[in-house]
Amino acid sequence: MPQIPETIQELTVGQLAARSGAAVSALHFYESKGLISSRRTSGNQRRFSRDALRRVAFVRAAQRVGIPLATIREALAELPEGRTPTEEDWARLSRSWRSELDERIKQLNRLRDHLTDCIGCGCLSLETCVLSNPDDAFGERGAGSRLLVERRGPATSATGGGRSSRARAQQAPCCGD
Repeated sequence: MPQIPETIQELTVGQLAARSGAAVSALHFYESKGLISSRRTSGNQRRFSRDALRRVAFVRAAQRVGIPLATIREALAELPEGRTPTEEDWARLSRSWRSELDERIKQLNRLRDHLTDCIGCGCLSLETCVLSNPDDAFGERGAGSRLLVERRGPATSATGGGRSSRARAQQAPCCGD
């Protein structure tokens, strides 16, 4: 790892990448998400303060344990600008993230157990398999795509009831509906 003299207070993006182990593209991404910040020189080059090294380490450690970037950004926003996260900061945040991580571990254990059941059974039944059909609330109403038919109503035929494709497209539900 290249050493940067203590007298240098700002790092280029290449120096920050070399010291932190993060790719330059990752650093640009972190900056775009507000996790780290830089100033621009008169030649429009990025310069990062030395505290960016600790912030990048903080981000990468949190990512390794599965903390979403938005949550990491919120945590870093609580720190005064330009201050390096300390060991106490990390301890406080890791305590607050512990319950979230414990819940994820429980979910992964359940998924693992269901996977074992599925492999043992071998059926992958669309009616009963908890992996192929988790929490299927509409499955009891029969197989097939029922929601779209029910939204259009019983008078609408499968071909659109004589309406133009444009009219059908305007009524068709989207992902969030």
